[in-house]
Amino acid sequence: MIIQKHVVDLPTPTGMMRTYVHRPEGDKAYPTILLYSEIFQQTGPIERSARLMAGHGYAVIVPEIFHELNPIGTVLAYDQAGSDKGNGDKASKSVEGYDSDNQAMITWLANQPWCNGQIGAMGFCIGGHLAFRAALQPQVKATACFYATDLHSNAIPNQPGQHSMDKLADISGELMMFWGKQDPHIPATGRALVYQKMSEAGLNFSWHEVNGQHAFMRDEGLRYDAQLAMRGYQLALDLFGRCL
Repeated sequence: MIIQKHVVDLPTPTGMMRTYVHRPEGDKAYPTILLYSEIFQQTGPIERSARLMAGHGYAVIVPEIFHELNPIGTVLAYDQAGSDKGNGDKASKSVEGYDSDNQAMITWLANQPWCNGQIGAMGFCIGGHLAFRAALQPQVKATACFYATDLHSNAIPNQPGQHSMDKLADISGELMMFWGKQDPHIPATGRALVYQKMSEAGLNFSWHEVNGQHAFMRDEGLRYDAQLAMRGYQLALDLFGRCL
């Protein structure tokens, strides 16, 4: 499939949110995936991930997750300064802001002729957590979370009872959880806690742990593992193929 790209600035309760749309050429309606980036926003690796998924017959939209905290179009570098800025932004935005972002995107999608109404979510690192957060929306039927950070902790600001692990009863779709066992940001004890809580909540999910470091799906840098990345993408495509 030939993929087209366009940019939309969506109004949200916390300000204008730049959103990148990647979808097959033509006028056909497709299932749509909300794709959430790492703390660096839509970098080259994230755009390539979006286009890869779009090339399998999906419309993919990538929001700027920290739109309230940066000029429109900001992309952070994969260096210490970029990491420091992104982590600072993560510590400054509450989960309620992500919820209103998700609602704004879903409301907008309902009026797009290229969206057939079937919605899924996926993301990497903090984006894995934000995809998990998107699963709280009843319209999201399938979610692929890649090494989702801070599900086991309270690093993302939240009000009492609003942490993602406190909201599991709101999830109705299927989830796919994909983890690297050598990821220092999500230790074995943290993964075990998430698994326990999801199981106790009776969620419909699959669980995959592989020998990978943090960000092993990012196709830049020394931690990239192409074999594991292909496995992850295939699992996501299998999930969306069944559920969307």
